[in-house]
Amino acid sequence: MTFDMHMHIEEGTSLGWQMSAADCIRAMDAAGVQRSAVMTLTDLPGLNPRGLELIAEACERYRDRLYGFIRLNPAYLETSKQLLKQAVTELGFKGLKLHPVSTMQHPGGRTTIELIRYAGELGVPTLFHCGDEPLSTPLSIAQAAAACPDAIIVLGHMGGYFHVDEALDVAEQFPNIILETSAMPYPEKIRAAVERVGAERVVFGSDGPVSSPSLERQKVVIAELGEEAAGLVLGGNAETLLGLTA
Repeated sequence: MTFDMHMHIEEGTSLGWQMSAADCIRAMDAAGVQRSAVMTLTDLPGLNPRGLELIAEACERYRDRLYGFIRLNPAYLETSKQLLKQAVTELGFKGLKLHPVSTMQHPGGRTTIELIRYAGELGVPTLFHCGDEPLSTPLSIAQAAAACPDAIIVLGHMGGYFHVDEALDVAEQFPNIILETSAMPYPEKIRAAVERVGAERVVFGSDGPVSSPSLERQKVVIAELGEEAAGLVLGGNAETLLGLTA
């Protein structure tokens, strides 16, 4: 079972990308991916007021293949908490997505911390955009990990192009951090992550349609992790994290 922890569905062109639920499934099939976590490219509340319904409808249409994450702006804390509760308890969503660059909210800020803690209370992880831009670096997100030790935090892109080693350092320091591989271009760093923090704390993601799921999956193959570790990274860990295993 291959599980992609980071794909997007958006009904309108956003930031130059658009992907329907059917497009998402086609990309998954082409890459040999059976299941994916899906989220919008925009934050709620925001440009796409149907974002929650869009993801919920996609997951309902493709049950056992798509699993929803709700992308929220912590600046609108009470509204975001209400949407998160609805998404998880009523619609079966499996996680929270935060993008500090698009929301301009620091990972260590009060409202972000409160939203992450609430996600933890609801039993779902928080997936961060973690790259090279200000507000999104691993050291910035480490402040959230320190303040929310009981919440699982996933570093999407595991530091991007220039902060990968920083992401590895942060993951070694905080056991509630998981590293996600999408759009990070170095297969050898995936192997380094497995060696430094353990295969159980690394998950495969593609960031489709921003990146190609087929190409991103091949990075894990090139990393030569060994059969057991590759199985965990490519799917086993995500299924455990999202409570999909028996």
